Amino acid sequence: MPLMHLLIPFASALSERGTHTMRRLNLPHLTRLLALLTPTETLGTDEYSLTPPHERALAHALGWTGDDGTLPWAARNAAQDGVDIGSQAWGQLTPVHWHVGAEQVSLPDPQALHLSAQESHTLFEAVRPLFESEGWVMAWGAPTRWYAAHDSLDGLASASIDRVIGRNIDLWMPTTPQARLIRRLQNEVQMLLYQQPLNDARVGQGALPVNSFWLSGCGRAQPSPTPAGLVQTDSLRGPVLSSDWTAWAEAWRALDAAEVQQALKLARQGEPVTLTLCGERFAQRFELTSQPLWSRLGKRISPPPLSPVLEAL
Repeated sequence: MPLMHLLIPFASALSERGTHTMRRLNLPHLTRLLALLTPTETLGTDEYSLTPPHERALAHALGWTGDDGTLPWAARNAAQDGVDIGSQAWGQLTPVHWHVGAEQVSLPDPQALHLSAQESHTLFEAVRPLFESEGWVMAWGAPTRWYAAHDSLDGLASASIDRVIGRNIDLWMPTTPQARLIRRLQNEVQMLLYQQPLNDARVGQGALPVNSFWLSGCGRAQPSPTPAGLVQTDSLRGPVLSSDWTAWAEAWRALDAAEVQQALKLARQGEPVTLTLCGERFAQRFELTSQPLWSRLGKRISPPPLSPVLEAL
């Protein structure tokens, strides 16, 4: 059982500018920490999986099982938001803005909508009857977290919204027969939101309208114990999803000087430390294991370069 398990999502990037920034990163504490740890388990497949590596790694830490896109984050998040989830299958509905371009439809990070609780409640109550008339159970959790329960969500594979942000949504829309009801409800919600006075007011204030939702994290709850020592950081997420590589580098340096330095201190004391670095394709786990003396001395004198480790994620 690690005293500290540091899980870092969005630790690397695949874009040309992101890779260029990554190769110039100077993260002394992470470099020294990696010199003390040994790579062990690798999770993930490629950048087109429905479940991104950081979600797969967290599910692994929780002891969950499930195929790609079927991990029940909605039920877990709903329970944490105070919703009585019972034994139903839940899905998370994230209110979003669909940007219709000349060649594709994409969506920005929902956090960029700056949706207030009052605005979110107004929109939620507007769409709620559409779902409840079809036998769904609806619950409001937070401005960008709505929840729906229905038998059709049991085992429904869906893409994490972290996969979809800034990309062509057609690549990530569910196409199974099980998802047809969702698509119909989505169309009805879009027509309803188009007529919402609240959206007109938002546009008048220079804000993006909420014109759709994204469904993810479907399924019935699995046990969710809090893993001992788990520290998950989210400071790299926003910069990566907005392709702000200057901010990403700054966030990495701040992370290196805080949580990573703390993990390094524990590792130097011989305490059990685990590090999981997550990119778009893989999550790589590193653990403190016994190493030959010559190997430890060699890594301390000349730590392995950081860039290849991050580029492999």
